[in-house]
Amino acid sequence: MLYVVIAYLWASICLYILLGGADFGAGIVELVSKPKHRKAVRAIMYRAIGPVWEANHMWLIIAIVILFVGFPEIYAAMSVYMHIPLVLMLLGIMARGTAFAFRHYDAVTDDLQRVYSRVFTSSSLVTPFFLGIIAAATVSRTIDTEAADFLSAYVFSWFNGFGISVGFFTIAICGYLAAVFAVGETPEEGERRMLIRLARSFILIVVVCGAVVFLMAHRSEIPLLHWIFGDIWGQLAITAASVSLIGLFIAFKRRNALWMRLLAGFQVVMILFAATYQHYPDLVLLNNGSALSLADHHGGLASIEALGWALLCGSVLILPALFYLMYAFRGKTK
Repeated sequence: MLYVVIAYLWASICLYILLGGADFGAGIVELVSKPKHRKAVRAIMYRAIGPVWEANHMWLIIAIVILFVGFPEIYAAMSVYMHIPLVLMLLGIMARGTAFAFRHYDAVTDDLQRVYSRVFTSSSLVTPFFLGIIAAATVSRTIDTEAADFLSAYVFSWFNGFGISVGFFTIAICGYLAAVFAVGETPEEGERRMLIRLARSFILIVVVCGAVVFLMAHRSEIPLLHWIFGDIWGQLAITAASVSLIGLFIAFKRRNALWMRLLAGFQVVMILFAATYQHYPDLVLLNNGSALSLADHHGGLASIEALGWALLCGSVLILPALFYLMYAFRGKTK
């Protein structure tokens, strides 16, 4: 049952990055769009995320609950040593959701709409940035459980060049996903061309940010290159993600929105797999050379058993309803 729980943890993180990431990317795409296109982009993004934007955070909640119940030692370490970026990320989620609701449903249209827009777009940057920083901190061996001062224990563990580069890489991924996912939300050919151009631009930004991540990893003596390219599975994952770009460009040309979304999601999953496969089952790599492992630092077997069954039963009850929710609102907005 332990492997069932770990599979759900990995799946929930992937789905949050894919769906929640595209959600955050809506604000990023709006921010980088030309002023003359922003009104159209905003309308497209409302159609895409408006009905189900709250449901995307379900995956984050599931991941947190799995860590809290199934891996309390890992949850405690992350909560303590990364409490600052975690709080900033959560504040970004709340600010973004509040701004989205007020901007979209406010009965009075006045100057506050500009304030809501600024909060929405800025928090759409802040949230994935700190999500990336948290992910980087778990693998960079900068968390020092024996630190004697506040800065070493709670700031320098995540505030460093590698973490910042991964934060910007996460922003680029979110913008890319949002641009690709939004293509199928408009019947207007001009708007589709505009979104496809944005998606192509984000591909270049993702590549550049990825190169910076490798550079900062090398400077910080983090064996990221070995993790990704030192094993046949990592090599296959990156090769598959790269080759799928050909299919994505074909889908762009044929305006096939479904294949665009599938291929973009596949690429992100392959990147995540390549970056995490080599140090599995270790989830948090510590400064002293040890690690917090999903295989060794889990809760009692009774807790894991109950959690596994709860996840399996919950999937049967919740997932069909979630898929129907997305289907129903998609049909309503067409």
